[in-house]
Amino acid sequence: MIERIKNTWRGVFLFLAVMGPGMITASVDNDAGGITTYSVAGAHFGYSMLWSFIPIIIALIVVQEMCARMAIATGKGLSDLIREQFGVKCTVYSMLVLIYANLFTTISEFAGIAASADLLGISKFILVPVSALAVWLLIVRWDYKIVEKVFLFFCLFYVAYIFAAFQTKPDWSHIFKEAIAPKIAWSKEYILLLVGVVGTTITPWMQFYQQASVVEKGVKPTEYKYARIDVITGAFVVNIVAVFIIIVCANTLFQNGVRIDTAKDAALALRPLAGNYSFYLFALGLLNASLFAASIVPLSTAYSVCEGLGWEVGVNKKFSEAPQFYTLYTATIVIAAGLVLLPRVKLVPVMLGAQVNNGILLPFVLILMMRMANNKRLMGKYVNSKAQNFIAVSTIVLLIGLSVFLLISYFFGNK
Repeated sequence: MIERIKNTWRGVFLFLAVMGPGMITASVDNDAGGITTYSVAGAHFGYSMLWSFIPIIIALIVVQEMCARMAIATGKGLSDLIREQFGVKCTVYSMLVLIYANLFTTISEFAGIAASADLLGISKFILVPVSALAVWLLIVRWDYKIVEKVFLFFCLFYVAYIFAAFQTKPDWSHIFKEAIAPKIAWSKEYILLLVGVVGTTITPWMQFYQQASVVEKGVKPTEYKYARIDVITGAFVVNIVAVFIIIVCANTLFQNGVRIDTAKDAALALRPLAGNYSFYLFALGLLNASLFAASIVPLSTAYSVCEGLGWEVGVNKKFSEAPQFYTLYTATIVIAAGLVLLPRVKLVPVMLGAQVNNGILLPFVLILMMRMANNKRLMGKYVNSKAQNFIAVSTIVLLIGLSVFLLISYFFGNK
């Protein structure tokens, strides 16, 4: 009995030591764009999209677990492996698309910070530069262990959405019925929004960041099962938060027929319907999510490009030891924050452009991942099993289908 308790505690401590990459990568998924998508889904369609989070959790676990396993089996990041296995030309093309998509995604995160500033009564000309400086100093001045602790601390603030949901006194039995008994509205708006909900869950930059952070953390093969638990825990936590965002908007805005276009609209509309506490919780949640993602997405760009081109990489290195890594990180933040402060820049087309680029790159990245995860010479005993291949291929086919649908909708939907 005593031995069993000791083993249990040993397992808990080992999990806490390994925890980080899976939880952080999944949590950043709830960024400014994700919160906007979930808010609109709740405001326009009530609880009717809650059922989609069950397959979304499975898809997220399958894809992220493959990245963690490849990192542990090879000790290398995703773009490093792509260069080794598929050549420099393939790597350069994928990096160019990734830089473009990540830069525009980072712009949308700083736009989220600017929107939070408006909601909280702070000038964006103060909050945006201060936020940019803070996320830059975080990476440049501290090592990976401290940076990871700060990122995990960011994760805690997502609980604001759970508090906001309870403030609206939801009908839990109704929510449970909607979650297990799908009612799909076969309208163009519903389908596009459903694609958006799924598409915002798995993006190309997540795969590169997840694998690079597992490598930088130095997770060993003996710790694989704990890395897997980290991925599974992250997938559940991020989707539970997303569900609560939908509940907040469904229980207030949908019931009162309020239509919105952004997360900022959602926070403003909540004030007269759910009170000041819900308004401030929602606004602070948006600020936290935008700030968190504004740190991670540029970091993913720096990891990916430097690994792909064979340059020195890592938060543990000094600026002089990895100049390209830190220059890319700095340039992404400066350009994104600077553009948000320009008075006549239209940000909506910029965000849509990032979404399209992510849609183009995602199928390409997933197919390369599948090929490498089935390479016995590369993966050894960590190669995909038949069951993992079946689930992974089904997930990838679904995601590719949704990405293609999203691209077609983008180019032809408004005609």
